[in-house]
Amino acid sequence: MKEKFNIAVVGATGMVGQEILKILEERKFPVGEVKALASERSVGKTVDFKGAELTVTDLAEESFKDIDIALFSPGSSVSKIHAPRAAAAGCIVIDNTSEFRMDPDVPLVVPEVNPDAIGDYEIKNIIANPNCSTIQMVVALKPIHDRYGIKRVVVSTYQAVSGAGKGGIDELSDQVRALFNMKSSECRAFPHTIAFNCLPHIDLFGENGYTKEEMKMVNETRKILGDDTIRLTATAVRVPVFTSHSESINIETDAPIEPADVRELLAASPGITVLDDPAELDYPMAIDCAEEDDVYIGRIRRDESVDNGINMWVVSDNLRKGAALNAVQIAELLIRDYL
Repeated sequence: MKEKFNIAVVGATGMVGQEILKILEERKFPVGEVKALASERSVGKTVDFKGAELTVTDLAEESFKDIDIALFSPGSSVSKIHAPRAAAAGCIVIDNTSEFRMDPDVPLVVPEVNPDAIGDYEIKNIIANPNCSTIQMVVALKPIHDRYGIKRVVVSTYQAVSGAGKGGIDELSDQVRALFNMKSSECRAFPHTIAFNCLPHIDLFGENGYTKEEMKMVNETRKILGDDTIRLTATAVRVPVFTSHSESINIETDAPIEPADVRELLAASPGITVLDDPAELDYPMAIDCAEEDDVYIGRIRRDESVDNGINMWVVSDNLRKGAALNAVQIAELLIRDYL
């Protein structure tokens, strides 16, 4: 077995790319060479890794020579072109974009949920990382589905502006500052003012009235859990929070379900921290979950409108577990079990 693996980080200057480099270092990933790749406009910039500066180079056909694993987070249009090139060069691609998620020949993986799916990478040499809002939800749903059987899910998301990249963070900062100084502000990253506002609109609207973000949650959840019978509806909302997505999830199950049992079940499940003590006002909040690896769950209570129902509140750092950490965890299992 190899002791060191050569890694390429594609989109290294972006928020997720920088988080990947940070997590590779934190988790002492067995790295040999690390190559930082990005678009032409970022060539020559530097990114930090293990106290050194990596110079960013441009994506080219020869970029993946001698690279074992490439962690992609550059945008779907770039992944569409360069991920297959990397895969053809013998590099295993873990892609953070939406480009390959619903490809039946590409595994869509959350390590706590469907780690065995990683073995299907050999078909195309590509593994897809799910949408950030899907990841934290399926981590919470998996133990419940395994024990009780899930019939239906109703989820409303409250998604941080960092989900739209650095432009989203800058826009919220600029608008808050402008409003406090009684000045006008521009909308660039979002279609309407995000400061002190909630936008029930993430990504493009489809003919069915749902946005692409909402339909990603529906379709990706079924693929990851391997169950097309689960009925799921989603409303995705952008909120004026910098980091961490929150979700209100209502679950209807086949078998009778009790809140106390669910708390115990989730607390014993991988990647989950339960914070659920209403008497002490103890529940997950976005501000406390930033920079944390786990999915945090609280407000677990019976849905009194149906026979077998439960409500819960789920929060996770969208840049870590929702993107970079999940990709690195996939890479860790890949080298442990397959390489």
